[in-house]
Amino acid sequence: MSGACCPFTEDTFSRFPSQSNVYGLSVLPCPGAAGHELLAATLKGKVTSFKYQDLRDKLRAGARELQFTYIPVDAEIVSIDSFSKSPPKRGLVVGITFIKDSGDKASPFLNIYCDYEPGSEYNLDSIAQSCLNLELKFTPFQLSHAEVQDGDQQETVFLLGGNDQYIHLYKENEGLHQFEEQPVENLFPELRDLPSNVTWLSVHNIPDTQRRITAYGCQSGYFCVSHVDQGKREILQSWSLQQDGPLSKVLVFRMPSVRGAGEEACCPCDDAGGGRIFPEEYSVLVTSTIELSAIYRNILQNGLREQLLLPDSDQFDSVLCAVTADVDFDGEPEILLGTYGQELLCYKYITRPGQEGHYQRLWQRSFPSPLLCMAHVDLTWDGLCELAIVCLKGLHILQHSLTKTSHCLLHRLREQVERAKALDASYAQEEAKAERSQAAAPDRSPDTDSEVK
Repeated sequence: MSGACCPFTEDTFSRFPSQSNVYGLSVLPCPGAAGHELLAATLKGKVTSFKYQDLRDKLRAGARELQFTYIPVDAEIVSIDSFSKSPPKRGLVVGITFIKDSGDKASPFLNIYCDYEPGSEYNLDSIAQSCLNLELKFTPFQLSHAEVQDGDQQETVFLLGGNDQYIHLYKENEGLHQFEEQPVENLFPELRDLPSNVTWLSVHNIPDTQRRITAYGCQSGYFCVSHVDQGKREILQSWSLQQDGPLSKVLVFRMPSVRGAGEEACCPCDDAGGGRIFPEEYSVLVTSTIELSAIYRNILQNGLREQLLLPDSDQFDSVLCAVTADVDFDGEPEILLGTYGQELLCYKYITRPGQEGHYQRLWQRSFPSPLLCMAHVDLTWDGLCELAIVCLKGLHILQHSLTKTSHCLLHRLREQVERAKALDASYAQEEAKAERSQAAAPDRSPDTDSEVK
């Protein structure tokens, strides 16, 4: 293992009134220049809002309990998610699933919060009072959202997994000012006929296309990845594998493409100079509760054939959460795993001449309780993302060291200046060479006197 140390320092910790779970964190998108806000749900029916505020010219972290209506005091929150409506629609939407103890039986519900009053579409306190209460006939699991192409417009929908081997889709009926359940296969043909209960779903839309990559993992250890044409609602490619234990997370992410043997290296921004631009490739992270976590590289080209294991990722109890984040600012994402064994693990893709690329554990950091879920997001609107980690006892906010970041920034600026100087010198040499060539060429202008004669 590399001797690198964790680049994050803890900025603040917010204790919860009760423990959360693996589906208990949501990043609330905020309009304008303000940083993002976090919503963290606990099992005893409480939702905590966390964000940084500009008070007296200083950023101060603040956590407060939000009073969402129609959540009984004896309810256990299972999952929470939020999104901003796709333009031209306006407003925030928050979804919360919970189970109410009704004595003889447990009653599951999905509450969807959305305020349609002009001026209140982004007011979280007003949104928390505007509730659509839906009783469920299944035990809910992960609640997520995805933007889909519905006809000639974009629409954001909720996707809810459960113990009935089905993904339930909830779409807004704008005329009735409410959300309604619709058959998931109408918009997501890849989610038809699931073989097991889905524990995690990841949907990634490919920019500037009508295509997406959908990946899901199941309790049975089965996982599937599909390449889908949204416009035609057609599955273009699909791959699947069966693992031994339940899967805790499946995540689609982008990475810079790997060059093949014999291909010349080129700067990613070197387009005018004749260098090749290597497109981004899409990979899938699959974490297991009992097995090694794995990366499947460049799935659109290789399917699931190129598997890269994350060494020792099964040595710290079950992996419960994961994110991808460029923590060393080199342009390539690292893999961060959070474990029930109270460890945060960071893996980096390593390539050496003459060797195949592999993932190596870069560093690890211990926490006082198991890690349940996390997010890498800019909370302080300074361009640097924080790492938010929900542990068994509360919410940790980790920030990059500003000293190390400033050194990295100055180093990159010096490289840019040196590169610009080299380009200027090269252009000057080319211009001087062209001028010398022109001066040395014979004068081919016509003889005016002879033409007159």
